[in-house]
Amino acid sequence: MSIAQHLVAGEEGLRPASFEASDANPSATSGDAVALNSDSVNLPWVILRAVHRASRLHGVPARARSLLAALARTVDASNPYGCIFARRELLTERAMQSERTFYRSLDDLEAAGLIDRRPQRRYVEAGLFGRAYLHLTERAAVILGLVEEPVRVVEVIDAPQVKIESSSSNAVVPQTAAHAAEAFPHRSATLADGGIYKDLCPTAFQKRQPGQLPADLQRLCPLGFRKFLIFKLMREARKQGKRLSDVVEATWEHLKKADRPICYLQALLRSTADFEFQVRSRDAERDASRAAAAEQETAEALVAQFAGQSFVDTNGEHKLVVDADGMSLSVYSVEEGVARREAGAWQTRFAKALRAGQIRVATAADLDAFAPTRRQINAPFRTAADIPRVATAAVTDHLALLRGALSRFAPARARVV
Repeated sequence: MSIAQHLVAGEEGLRPASFEASDANPSATSGDAVALNSDSVNLPWVILRAVHRASRLHGVPARARSLLAALARTVDASNPYGCIFARRELLTERAMQSERTFYRSLDDLEAAGLIDRRPQRRYVEAGLFGRAYLHLTERAAVILGLVEEPVRVVEVIDAPQVKIESSSSNAVVPQTAAHAAEAFPHRSATLADGGIYKDLCPTAFQKRQPGQLPADLQRLCPLGFRKFLIFKLMREARKQGKRLSDVVEATWEHLKKADRPICYLQALLRSTADFEFQVRSRDAERDASRAAAAEQETAEALVAQFAGQSFVDTNGEHKLVVDADGMSLSVYSVEEGVARREAGAWQTRFAKALRAGQIRVATAADLDAFAPTRRQINAPFRTAADIPRVATAAVTDHLALLRGALSRFAPARARVV
């Protein structure tokens, strides 16, 4: 095929003389030269499929496949068993082989049972010899798809009959293995077809399926991410041992503020940070805070039910009094006469102790046990001035030591004055 432009300076000597002569005088071209220029001929689909099958045939050398493809381009599709009217020069040119390789390829195809090399014709009356033509065998025609593969009929001798009763009538239809085989259509294509029989418009088997993005990754679309780019980033994250959802969830606040979010996200995928642990820790903290808030609400509702009531612990050492408004808790001890106030989230601790049975509602006997404490609280408070001072031996000794210490510094003060 000539790919150079005509009338371009400096290209006349670059092309073979045969092509230049054919371009100068198209009417003088031979039939083989026209056949060599395959681009000018629209080959039928059957021939194109035959060439494809021949090039992908297994079990024969590569040179034999090339020659079989050349024969498939030359044979008549309407008469595949007919003579292949092609010169040796044409076949070697199409197979891109030398003459010796061409004959070796013929031997390989004949040994494989794909061609029939019949002897040279002889015209006895005229005393002349004709040409020796090549013929495709039935096996080659079936493999190339030029003819349909004959259906083998298997005779069934004394095959058991299966009686099938119809629901509409009581007729019994005998069925044999041969009738069952006819129910399946004959498959014309074989494994040698390759990509010829691929679906030209696949919907569910194509490599890049137009599936739906995960719900947590759809927020990347407003940032400039395309659907297939997100799928690609998911694949890259899987190669790095990460999940794109974890990376986006852990860095979403920074990702949505980035000037170049695509580059920023790709850099995050290459980092060694454990985004899954960050997301898991954040989720655990959020769940813990929610559980604490829910427990606080439940405890406050429980405290509101027991507002104004008194409780004692199992040992009878402490008494707890809930105020009438349920906002504070007073704790009394048997040994102390001072009421102490609970601080912090006392509602939660009160609810846990009540559920665990550590405190109970106070009875009349429990309240009488804390009566002396109340009398001590109501008694008048005596100050230190009301208590008489008594000089004990220990107090006398301490006063003597103080006098001695002061007497040592008395002369020094006098000199200073």
